[in-house]
Amino acid sequence: MNNQHYISSHCTISSNAVRYNGTLLFEAEYTDIAGFLLSAYQLIGAKYPKFYKMDNLAKLGWLVAEVLLKDFDAAKYQPTDIGVVLSNASSSLDTDKRYYESVQDMASPALFVYTLPNIVIGEICIRHHFKGENAFFIFEQFNADFIAGYVSNLLDTQQLQVCICGWVELLGDKYKAVLFLVEKEKKEGSMPFTTENINKVYSTPNG
Repeated sequence: MNNQHYISSHCTISSNAVRYNGTLLFEAEYTDIAGFLLSAYQLIGAKYPKFYKMDNLAKLGWLVAEVLLKDFDAAKYQPTDIGVVLSNASSSLDTDKRYYESVQDMASPALFVYTLPNIVIGEICIRHHFKGENAFFIFEQFNADFIAGYVSNLLDTQQLQVCICGWVELLGDKYKAVLFLVEKEKKEGSMPFTTENINKVYSTPNG
């Protein structure tokens, strides 16, 4: 079918900064990812106690989705119309390592919960009540071609009307998250959902 779809908004979290549609919303100096994520959470004013129980990958994905969707009217769609497709390079390795270390003493169930990368999708869907198609893929590096093709197919075949998609990578204190809100309807300020535009947003230093 190859219909044209559109990026309604995009959000980037990297280098201790949060950017929405290229505009800097928050920036702070932190030597550790946990401190930065907590500050970002407090700044956006979300009230979601479960956030404190999440691992760092889930916190990162949850936060970037929270900002991405701040102007999104989900009420226009059925929960099953909205899906999430994410990818990264390290899977859940950051938490896997922490869990393995905990096993040497006493295994931590709180860490074990997050030893699958798709848990971050679950946290986003629970928060926003999304019930559509979801998937998590592992690549050595960001693969805009795959994201564009896979998501476009979901939209073209009517499996979804809206898709949150992109990259959520975290290992130790190295991290980068770039998410796109993709819809069928062209809106003011939106851009075509193409490999070129996906790569442009992902590669732009200021997000």
